[in-house]
Amino acid sequence: MSDTMRVFVYALYTALATGLGALPFLFVRDLSRRVVAASNAIAAGLMLGASLGLVAEGAQRNGWATFVGVNVGIGFIVLTQRLIGDHEPEIGQFRGAGARRMLLMVVVMTVHSFAEGAAVGVSFGGGMALATAITVAIAVHNVPEGLAISAVLRPQGVSLLACAAWSVFSSLPQPLMAVPAYLFVERVASALPYGLGFAAGAMIFMVLVELLPEAYEQERGRRVALLTGLTLAAMLLFQQYV
Repeated sequence: MSDTMRVFVYALYTALATGLGALPFLFVRDLSRRVVAASNAIAAGLMLGASLGLVAEGAQRNGWATFVGVNVGIGFIVLTQRLIGDHEPEIGQFRGAGARRMLLMVVVMTVHSFAEGAAVGVSFGGGMALATAITVAIAVHNVPEGLAISAVLRPQGVSLLACAAWSVFSSLPQPLMAVPAYLFVERVASALPYGLGFAAGAMIFMVLVELLPEAYEQERGRRVALLTGLTLAAMLLFQQYV
């Protein structure tokens, strides 16, 4: 197997791992208002935790570049909302606010995956030991990201298989980005903080304007805040020790 093919295959594994995030919904069958609120709160906590991790990682490389990336990411979501805000988007049989939230989630997580794919490719520049460690870490990290996506899609009536498929789809930029990042490691490495900040800003803004407001409409504020806070803390600890 050539080096470039090995990079692609390793990054593909990380993308496939995202689909595992849909598995918990095998055990959740009653999608009541409380389950919808809990799903949005869980997704919010996971995304906030992931965002803080991305900001921390980017700041270690280049704090100013990360700051710029965060603001560009926020601007991207604002622009996306305006583009789809004048009409009700349709995704299969889904339309209206639910389809809008689904579309934003998939877009945000897909954009986020570009930075992770670049990280996998860059890591191969440091040898197989480092590349394997980074690949495993990102693959494990992708599982709760898949859960965050499924937590938004599943309450809208999306099938479990489709949740897994959309989760994997959102991570496909990882194998697509890993190979060019490996081939142009020095140039991509310098741009990585911008990508990390972009993904963090986009996710944070989406949490604040989409997921948490919806959760507060469906459930008591204290329960939503508690679940979001616990999930956020769990995600931060998860990233610390993985």
